[in-house]
Amino acid sequence: MNDYDVVIIGSGLGGLVCGAILGMNGYKVCILEKNRQPGGCLQTYARDKTIIDTGVHYIGALGEGQVLNKIFSYLGIMDDLKLKQMDRDCFDAICFAGDNKEYSLAQGYGNFKAQLLKDFPGEETGIDKYCTTIKDICSRFPLYNLRNGTYEEKESVLGMDAATFIASVTEDKKLQQVLAGNNLLYAGVADQTPLYIHALITNSFIESAWKCVDGGSQIARLLVKRITEHGGILRRNTKVTAIGTDDMHATHVVLENGETIAATHFISNLHPAQTVALTESPLLRQVYRKRMAGAENTVSTFLMNIVMKKDTFPYLNHNVYYHEHTNAWEGVDYTDDNWPLTYALFANAHSKSDEYTDSLTIMTYMRYEDVARWEDTFNTDTQSNERCEDYQTYKQQKAERLLDVVEKKFPNIRECIQSYYVATPLTYRDYQGTTDGSMYGIAKDYRNTFRSFIATRTRIPNLYLAGQNLNLHGILGVTISSLTTCGELIDINMLLEKINNTHDKKTT
Repeated sequence: MNDYDVVIIGSGLGGLVCGAILGMNGYKVCILEKNRQPGGCLQTYARDKTIIDTGVHYIGALGEGQVLNKIFSYLGIMDDLKLKQMDRDCFDAICFAGDNKEYSLAQGYGNFKAQLLKDFPGEETGIDKYCTTIKDICSRFPLYNLRNGTYEEKESVLGMDAATFIASVTEDKKLQQVLAGNNLLYAGVADQTPLYIHALITNSFIESAWKCVDGGSQIARLLVKRITEHGGILRRNTKVTAIGTDDMHATHVVLENGETIAATHFISNLHPAQTVALTESPLLRQVYRKRMAGAENTVSTFLMNIVMKKDTFPYLNHNVYYHEHTNAWEGVDYTDDNWPLTYALFANAHSKSDEYTDSLTIMTYMRYEDVARWEDTFNTDTQSNERCEDYQTYKQQKAERLLDVVEKKFPNIRECIQSYYVATPLTYRDYQGTTDGSMYGIAKDYRNTFRSFIATRTRIPNLYLAGQNLNLHGILGVTISSLTTCGELIDINMLLEKINNTHDKKTT
């Protein structure tokens, strides 16, 4: 007799969405989370009486009738979210050193074009081509449009690269860089990033862009509530150390304390390499193990969470993407001497004031190798082990260097800072459980789409994968990928019909 219908390893967004959907469809679900707080990158923490968001800085496609709105409505969480729509004329401001202009990316395709034409008045043809192509690519991804379809629909666009396409629509070098200016969203690499990744992410924010008021952890809390309402449970501080199998199936998981939990089905929200490492089974062939272990991950990040002095820094209802050089793709190729070449600045929305922000997040690239000298250390809220003084000094030095660059755009920012807290690739490694603190999981490469494609199914018939490593990262990407995972256990056509019908009932 199995304890549960489904055991889900990891309570990141993918695990929570799968747990909620399966629970709503009659499955008895148990989610196992190694950390104290569920949600993965949805987690928040408090410092100086201020809520700090660890990963959710803005969300796309949450407007009425849009895909994430429909899914969240089906899940029963949409109406309870505290949201603030970003500036319709500028959700992302793209900035370059030595150029005083802010180039606006706007919501709504008509407005998107209109705002760009203010700065690039002779580029209507190129901007039209850009928008038409982005929408066409997005139309080819069935689940992105909440319908069932085939791989063949999108196959023809998988081998196109973002940088080449953007350069093809206009000869204006500055416009090219503006269109690529927020590539921190997907750790863009000029000779690698597929166009479809750029298109799916960019389109979602052009449709509509939103911030979570008082933090993104509300999404996790609401999903956990839905899971428990349908008889599921979440076990925190519970680390899985092995996935047990027989000759044909996964049978149980082993916990750090030696306890075993049996189930009929298993979903791993961990990185595929971690999932494989936990699973001793001849069904997982060596070639598959090597492929998962050797998959290239996206670069990691250096993140500053800053508590601002009261009523000193204006709330920005847009994000700022800043580049030290004219080439917006160069940020990932920094050296020790010129770091950082780029950053994104997010003013966090809170319920206390619309005029001022109480916290900022500033994000830039950092490779794992930069902090590898301290890789033998480990530190989380459940296993606290403060790293050595050298590491603390390193973080402070890097933070001050980042602020030096930020000051070029915001000269008085240091006067507004009350305190700041830094996350490095080691922080992300420890909390997310990845080997290198990767920002967005397995890197996609237009030159070899098969190698970076990770199937939901494994060769163990009742072990499935979920999360950002499958199709697309981010709130929208992980949520859509969760539909694929759930479609292994429930009829996908029925699920999509329920999601679309929920929206239809809501609007009639």
